[in-house]
Amino acid sequence: MAEKKKKQSDKKGSSPVSVESYKNKIVTFLKAYGKKSMPLSELETKCRTKKSGRENFAAAFSELRTEGVVMMKKGMKAALCSRLGVYPGNVTRLSRTFGFAVTDEGVEYFVPGKCMLGAMPGDRVLISPIASRTGEPEGEILDILEFGSSQLTGRIEYEDGRPYLVPDTASRNHVIIVREESVPFENGDKVLAEIVYRGRRHAEHKVKITLVFGSSEYAASTAASILVTHGAPTAFPEEVMKEARKIAEGGVQEYSFNNREDLRDMTIFTIDGAESKDLDDAVSVEKTKKGYRLGVHIADVSHYVKGNSALDKEALLRGTSIYYADKVIPMLPKELSNGICSLNPNEDRLTLSAFMELDKEGNMLSYRFCKSVIRSRVKGVYSEINRILDGTETEDIAEKYSAVRKNIDLMNELADKLITKKQLRHAPEIETTESKLLIGEDGICYDVQPRERGKAERIIEEFMLTANEAAAKLAKDRKVPFVYRIHEAPPEAKAEALHELLPKYGFECPHFSEFKPAHAAKILDSARGTDKFEAVNMLVLRSMAKAKYSNEPLGHFGLVLEDYAHFTSPIRRYPDLAIHRIITDILAGYNNEWLSKRYEAFALNASERSSAAEIRAVTIERECEDCYKAEYMKAHIGESFTAKISGVTEFGFYAELPNTVEGLVHIRTLPEGEYDYSEPVSLTEKFSGVSYTLGQTVQVVCAAVNVSDGTIDFVLDDEQEDD
Repeated sequence: MAEKKKKQSDKKGSSPVSVESYKNKIVTFLKAYGKKSMPLSELETKCRTKKSGRENFAAAFSELRTEGVVMMKKGMKAALCSRLGVYPGNVTRLSRTFGFAVTDEGVEYFVPGKCMLGAMPGDRVLISPIASRTGEPEGEILDILEFGSSQLTGRIEYEDGRPYLVPDTASRNHVIIVREESVPFENGDKVLAEIVYRGRRHAEHKVKITLVFGSSEYAASTAASILVTHGAPTAFPEEVMKEARKIAEGGVQEYSFNNREDLRDMTIFTIDGAESKDLDDAVSVEKTKKGYRLGVHIADVSHYVKGNSALDKEALLRGTSIYYADKVIPMLPKELSNGICSLNPNEDRLTLSAFMELDKEGNMLSYRFCKSVIRSRVKGVYSEINRILDGTETEDIAEKYSAVRKNIDLMNELADKLITKKQLRHAPEIETTESKLLIGEDGICYDVQPRERGKAERIIEEFMLTANEAAAKLAKDRKVPFVYRIHEAPPEAKAEALHELLPKYGFECPHFSEFKPAHAAKILDSARGTDKFEAVNMLVLRSMAKAKYSNEPLGHFGLVLEDYAHFTSPIRRYPDLAIHRIITDILAGYNNEWLSKRYEAFALNASERSSAAEIRAVTIERECEDCYKAEYMKAHIGESFTAKISGVTEFGFYAELPNTVEGLVHIRTLPEGEYDYSEPVSLTEKFSGVSYTLGQTVQVVCAAVNVSDGTIDFVLDDEQEDD
């Protein structure tokens, strides 16, 4: 009998309580405790943990901590996070003096530097709300639940003969370098470091240097570090290159022309920037009895990049090509992007063509898509075609475009109709200026200019918009899964802010509940030509939501279109490649049931990942551009410039030069006084009434630059101000 009881006991002991069961028990007992914390030993006892189950109990408690369900307080006491008003989340970004963390529910908290607990971007943390100075959520980090990336970038600085790392985004303090574990480096180098020891503050971290990019005085070095910081893949894996080389070596095979419309006799040609090598769109225009037939012929990248291939997976990972300075990080290897997929002149190329029948006013009557083969007549260049349109072309230009001269005139005619149609539907014309960075053979930026945008650019823009609209109409009409380009109406809070701010500039703005694209267009048109336009344009721009990708056809607020997608750039954007694949199968005759089964999950995944990739690319491009602009301004320290206030903050204002270079005039450099900040419009000294307002012209002097940070410091030109 005793032996039987022993066997039962052994059997029972051989099956300890599972980790999941312990997790449920822990939560149950802590809920019963309310807001009070329970000693961990007592919690373990209440869970009736036997010696054989202590390992599972510990694992359960650890998992709950990482999940942000429970926390450990002083004195080895446990409590439920939800009962204490603390939230799990992730650190998203850091500056030198503060950071941001987002809860699992999506609430973003501003975290002062002293409250960061040494946390790094990607770390999983516990966030506790604290009193806010601005009204926006503000918090402190109570605990780091799980470490994210251990890598950070920065520059080497020496102090008292000892090297330190000055991080780009982690701290204003120097970080100790474990030199014996590091690769060789020099003072002023831009480097990649790995954290080997974490302290309770950023300054207590210890790092080893793993990669040297070059001197931090050069924008090229800093740009290389920015790519690493944001995880942008640069080199292609060998498997991807193998596929690309095989495709390129095979060339355009004549058997690929089967079941394609042969358009090689049509007058089709490309129009791009002079430096462009990845030519993925070509155009054609014909006059018809009803109006016009517009053809937009796009490189058939999906013919070569098959779904789930190594090339396709890499393209989805990258999401988009990244352009900065004179460099490009392509979505696809150059063997494809600049080679077999590029619509080079006088070469047979496989395309996916969109034909739009338009009436004499430019309204779309019908559309159709087809697989095709084309031979571009000429590699058109924006600047050259602009000279043709304004009558200043040279003999060389006239000769180059002689075969397509009539077509250019017809394109210009149609574009005017499309522009007028856009105006009639009250699409707001928000003005933005892009920068053109001029890079010397030494890799140094020697000039910055606003990128010119002439009529040729407008022509191609309008044609691409029309084709993109047709692609979205096709998917919507067929009711198949798709990747749409959407732009939602301004968020209520931003529209309300615009409603309150515009009267200060003498313009009325409807209440947000009534805010429509036509209202934005009217506001801009009223301000255009006045000295208030730049400020009003900026306010309207900042009120807008960001465009993104979606598997739902939610329309485009800015373009005032119900249907819109990105169809015209499959070489450099994954959404375009994705919908080419879907359109190809529609043309092949597959029914909706098959298309839904094949592409429903794909469209959702492509939309979400492409939106994230776009944000990453835009961030990289902006940060790199800032570094090159700072590099350019090194040669202009001490010079005076006329600028316009482009942004106002509580710590000063930003001033933009006519060439698009922007710098900060810090409040500490302004005339002494007490300043009131009226977000986001003005900074006003209380007693003198001197105000610095968005759009105001000011005279500034370039006081300092930091290429490594991509920052430029301006101060007011006292001499000019006195005058």
